[in-house]
Amino acid sequence: MYQNKRFIAIIPARGGSKGIPNKNIIDVNGKPLIQYSIDAAKASKYIDSIVVSTDSVEIAEVAAQCGADIPALRPEYLASDKAKTIDALLHMVEVLRRVGEEFDYLVLLQPTQPLRQGFHIDEAIETMMSRNSKSLVSISKVNEHPVLMRTQNLDGTLKNILNVSSTIRRQDFPDFYKVNGAIYINALDHTFNQDTSLNDNEIGYAMDSKYDVDIDEPIDLEIAKIKLNHLELQELVTALI
Repeated sequence: MYQNKRFIAIIPARGGSKGIPNKNIIDVNGKPLIQYSIDAAKASKYIDSIVVSTDSVEIAEVAAQCGADIPALRPEYLASDKAKTIDALLHMVEVLRRVGEEFDYLVLLQPTQPLRQGFHIDEAIETMMSRNSKSLVSISKVNEHPVLMRTQNLDGTLKNILNVSSTIRRQDFPDFYKVNGAIYINALDHTFNQDTSLNDNEIGYAMDSKYDVDIDEPIDLEIAKIKLNHLELQELVTALI
C-alpha cells in the first residue's frame, strides 16, 4: 500500500511460446524465469498482492511455489497468439472483484524482463503518484539512435525518420527512449478498459539500460544470463566494500 492506495502486481504468463519452449518457466541461472518477476514484486514495499495470469497448470504450479497466487486459470480464448494482454488483465481484475478483492492500481510485470528489481517498482509507483497521474510505463535510453535511422523508398532513396540534421557528434545526440516492457502501472478505474494502450501510458520511468533485456528469442536468454551474472557480481562487490 502507498498513500492509502492498494497495488496489485499481475504477471501474465501464458503457456504457448514459439521462440523458446516453456519460456516463462525455463531455468535461468538456477531459477525459473517467472521467479525473477515474482521476487521483484515480493521485494517491493508497496505491492499488496501478487498474482499470475496463466492458462498453464505447470506454470501455475511453479508460480505458486515461488510465492504468487493464481486465483483462476486464464480461459483458452485469452491465451492464443492473437490474445491481447489487456484482455487477460481485465479478466484477472474481474476474477478478483468477484471474490471481494479490490485494488486501486494494477502493476503489470512481464516475466520476460528478469532484470527489473523491487526498488524499480517502488520508484515507479512513487514517480507516478507524485505526478498525480493515472498511468506510467518504464523506459530505457535507446542504443541505436533514431537520428541515424532511415526509411527507404522503392527507388532506393533514403528518408530521415527524424526531421533533424544528423551531422552532429554522437555525444551530442538528444536523448531518446523506448518502452522497455518492464513495468506498467494503471489506475483501476474507468480509464482502464479494452481500449487501453499500455505502451501509451502517460508518465515515463527511466531505468538504467543495464537492467534492460526482453527475452523473446534464444539469444535474448543468453544475454539475460550474462547481465544477471554481472548484476550479481556488482552486488557482491558492493556488499564487500
